[in-house]
Amino acid sequence: MSPASPALHRPAGSTASGAYTAAVDPEDAGWGYSSLRVLELAPGERHAFDSGDSEWVVLPLTGSCTVACDGTAFALDGRDGVFAGVTDFAYVPRDAAAEIASERGGRFALTGARCTARLPFRYGPASGVPVELRGAGQASRQVNNFCAAGVFEADKLIAVEVVTPAGNWSSFPPHKHDTERPGESALEEIYYFEIGAGPAGAGMGYQRVYPSAAAGGSDVLAEVRTGDMVLIPDGWHGPSMAVPGYDMYYLNVMAGPSPERAWLICDDPAHAWVRGTWDGQPVDPRLPLYTAPAPRAGDLEDTDER
Repeated sequence: MSPASPALHRPAGSTASGAYTAAVDPEDAGWGYSSLRVLELAPGERHAFDSGDSEWVVLPLTGSCTVACDGTAFALDGRDGVFAGVTDFAYVPRDAAAEIASERGGRFALTGARCTARLPFRYGPASGVPVELRGAGQASRQVNNFCAAGVFEADKLIAVEVVTPAGNWSSFPPHKHDTERPGESALEEIYYFEIGAGPAGAGMGYQRVYPSAAAGGSDVLAEVRTGDMVLIPDGWHGPSMAVPGYDMYYLNVMAGPSPERAWLICDDPAHAWVRGTWDGQPVDPRLPLYTAPAPRAGDLEDTDER
C-alpha cells in the first residue's frame, strides 16, 4: 500500500499563499477546473479578490461575514463551526470584483470552478440546504448539499459538505468519476478536512485513493488533520475514515469538462455489493448532527450588511 503522494496530499499550511491559509488552483493542481481557498479574517478585517475566469461560493467554516459584489452585499450569519450547523453562503460570478468583511472574524472557504457562463451574484440561505443521511450502520454519514447539482444553480461548480461521526467510514463503497461516459462524469475533486478535537487536542482521520486496474490513477493513503487537503484527479476514492473519538468533516469541491453539471459516479465493482447490506440496517442514531434551520423572512433576498 503506497503512502500519500506529496502532490496529492497537501498538509495544513503547505499551500498557504498571500491572504489564504490554503489555496489550490488549476495550475497548481495540474488540471483544468477545480479550486479551493481558505481565508482567515481577524475581527474587523476584510479581503478583496477578483473572481477571474471562475465562479466561487463563499462558505463560512466558522464565523460570519458580509460578501459584496456587483453593487450588492449579502450578510452571512455563518456558524460556530463545521460540526455546529448548516451555514448560509454567497455565490460570486466570474469576471467580478468581490470583498469579504467580517466584524467578528472567522474562517471562510472559497470553493471555485473555471466556467464560461456568468450567473448573477446570489445568496444561498441555510434553510435551503438539503441535509441528506447516506449509508447505514458504520457507513452512515451526513451530506449537506449546499451547492449540489439540482440544488443550487452554478455553471460548473459542485460542492457539498460531509460529516462523519467518530468511528464511521464514509465515501464508501469506493467510487470514481474520472471518465466521461454514460452513467459517469469526469470531475476533478478536492477534499478539505477538519477533524473534531478530543480532550488532549486535535484528532486525525485517514483517506484512501487508489488506481483503477484498467485505467490506473492516483494512489494515496494519508493521515489527515484539520486544514489538510487531498486532490483527486482520477482513481477510486474511499474510504474516508473517522477514527474512534473524533468526528470528521470534509468539504468536497468538484468540476469538470462535461456540458452537463452532474455528479455521476461508478462504484468499484469489487466493493459495490456493500450497498446491498444497508437494506434494513438503521442509520447511525448520532445522525443528523444537526439539520437546516427553518426559513426566515427575506431568505431569498437578504442584502442586509453586517
